[in-house]
Amino acid sequence: MGKEKLHINIVVIGHVDSGKSTTTGHLIYKCGGIDKRTIEKFEKEAAEMGKGSFKYAWVLDKLKAERERGITIDISLWKFETSRYYVTIIDAPGHRDFIKNMITGTSQADCAVLIVAAGVGEFEAGISKNGQTREHALLAYTLGVKQLIVGVNKMDSTEPNYSQKRYEEIVKEVSTYIKKIGYNPDTVAFVPISGWNGDNMLEASPNMTWFKGWKITRKDGNASGTTLLEALDAIQPPSRPTDKPLRLPLQDVYKIGGIGTVPVGRVETGVIKPGMVVTFAPVNVTTEVKSVEMHHEALTEAMPGDNVGFNVKNVSVKDIRRGNVAGDSKNDPPMEVASFTAQVWIGEFTVENIVCLDRRVHCGEHCVSGKESSLWRTLCVWIGEFTVENIVCLERRVHCGEHCVSG
Repeated sequence: MGKEKLHINIVVIGHVDSGKSTTTGHLIYKCGGIDKRTIEKFEKEAAEMGKGSFKYAWVLDKLKAERERGITIDISLWKFETSRYYVTIIDAPGHRDFIKNMITGTSQADCAVLIVAAGVGEFEAGISKNGQTREHALLAYTLGVKQLIVGVNKMDSTEPNYSQKRYEEIVKEVSTYIKKIGYNPDTVAFVPISGWNGDNMLEASPNMTWFKGWKITRKDGNASGTTLLEALDAIQPPSRPTDKPLRLPLQDVYKIGGIGTVPVGRVETGVIKPGMVVTFAPVNVTTEVKSVEMHHEALTEAMPGDNVGFNVKNVSVKDIRRGNVAGDSKNDPPMEVASFTAQVWIGEFTVENIVCLDRRVHCGEHCVSGKESSLWRTLCVWIGEFTVENIVCLERRVHCGEHCVSG
């Protein structure tokens, strides 16, 4: 990997079975992130389990449970290189049962690639009220991922195949929805692709000569192209605040034989390097960093945006966990807070959605019960008992889609 290139993180999101893992795996393969022999091995394994069409998804869906079900359960991190960037690509689960893992993956991204399936009935299922196309796009925006690319996948399975009319219908409907949640469609590249066959992935497809390319218009530079890879290269480089104190939310913590405890996560601000003494909040555990690695390569320091694993001294996997935040113990280390002010988006006003506030509050990698939150108490005071009538009353007072600030 060329260290002179900027490192960016991309999350691939979308409805279950839209082809996220297949598209991502094919892209990684075509960009040299995995060799042909390994792909052939995965193809054989997939065929033996009666899932021959999953050979590219096998690159990412490593867990046995994922392979048997043919869906992504956890997030997967892989690397490849474009002409402009050093890319970590995060494949997020599309199944509704694993939305927590999707949030974890998306919270680490600089740009989201929303995969929508163009097949008959597939697009409609994803964009429906309960579909993950809508939910994932909304979560990406509310988690702060302001750059978006849309891959209109499975163009080889439209009726007729590679239908321009179908593509244009999908672009129109997705544009309307993403505009409603906050994205500007003029800044979004829409690319018709086949993640399985490779159409418009790295090279212009001869099957879609009607596609004249994508164009995006933005204040800090316009861009145009034909392929998904070109759309990735058109991502605006994010700011990397190296001058701020270290903040590294943990995605997970592993115990590795012969090495010890290895927390992993993305550096949000500051720099982490071997020899540094770090403190984990809110557990208040302080230790020395022995080594830092990214994609199995040792680093002298890791910068904002880098997804790293780092070995720490004399710390058990039981002492720290996902959601803890690492900081430099000598430079404004992170601390537990008694309260915070939140900007809250309530997508749809239903009894179920409001009651869900009782269950979970996500903050970066961290997920806690929200029942004792100020937001919960504010809503209780505001509308009293949770009934359909009171929820409707609440909708009249705060229009659906607006922001509500509580603290």
